[in-house]
Amino acid sequence: MFVETKHILDIYKYRWVYLALSALLIIPGIIAMIYSCIIYPTHAPFNLGIDFTGGTISQYSIVKANEDTTIPKLREDLEKNGFEHATIQVINTQSLAEKHTADKSKQEKSDEGAITDIISIKTKFLNEEGSNKLDAVVKAVEPDAELIQISSVGPTLGKELFNNSMVALCLAFAGIVLYLAMRFHLDYSLIALASLAHDALFVCGTFSILGLVFGTQIDTLFITAVLTVVGFSVHDTIVVYDRIRENTKYLSKKMSFVEIVNSSVNQTLARSINTSLTCVITLLALYLFGGVTTRDFVLVMLLGIIIGTYSSIFFASVLLAMHREHLKKTGKKAAN
Repeated sequence: MFVETKHILDIYKYRWVYLALSALLIIPGIIAMIYSCIIYPTHAPFNLGIDFTGGTISQYSIVKANEDTTIPKLREDLEKNGFEHATIQVINTQSLAEKHTADKSKQEKSDEGAITDIISIKTKFLNEEGSNKLDAVVKAVEPDAELIQISSVGPTLGKELFNNSMVALCLAFAGIVLYLAMRFHLDYSLIALASLAHDALFVCGTFSILGLVFGTQIDTLFITAVLTVVGFSVHDTIVVYDRIRENTKYLSKKMSFVEIVNSSVNQTLARSINTSLTCVITLLALYLFGGVTTRDFVLVMLLGIIIGTYSSIFFASVLLAMHREHLKKTGKKAAN
């Protein structure tokens, strides 16, 4: 049933190279997160967006405009005038007849061609001067723009949102460990957890560095993307673990555990790379052509899938082989 294949990679032989590469990937990010905790007023490891820190949401009604030209121009002018990292979104579209009249007879008399877009602009907290400046920038792009609402998201809500996001991430980790502990040996689940932490630290560290260098901010979509990355990473790791477990049943008398790990990784190598490559191609297209509002979200996914594929092959498998080899030398048995 199980056929020994020629090894493309000798995972265990170059284990220290792979572990050193993992260290090079995550240590700079950890340093960046520690530094960010020191210099940012929020003492967070990232440059937090207004979803977490609070800010001002200004909504304008604008006569139907071409989103391919108006929104990019508005975003460009806002950045030039100091409104960095502003989020611009069309949140509603309706006819002026529907907005200003409830009587059907009056609707028939209204201008059928008049259509309004409701544009929401999220910025940092604005005082009266800042609001007037924002109003001037918007009306310079769209002279017919009309301010209809200003609201604020307080920092207390932002802090609660951030804390809830961290709780969700921790619960996801705990659920994954529990599942793996029930399905595999305990050491499998603990090493899988280390692999997930490896992937999460790389992605989070990268965005911490981007925040320091380019001012990149994170929002709630970042947490969503990280959770998705964790799910993908553990899925790829489970595929490798399943093959190791199956091979161990049939080949443990003929091969050492290290040899079984090497063989299992090579048997699943093409599948892991091909699956990840299809996702990477799709995400790369979204990153290049999907627009500004989703670019950071796609970047998290892109980085996460690449590092998740790497860790399932070169990190989780290596640690598992090293752990079992250590148990063999000390005469101990793996915990169930």
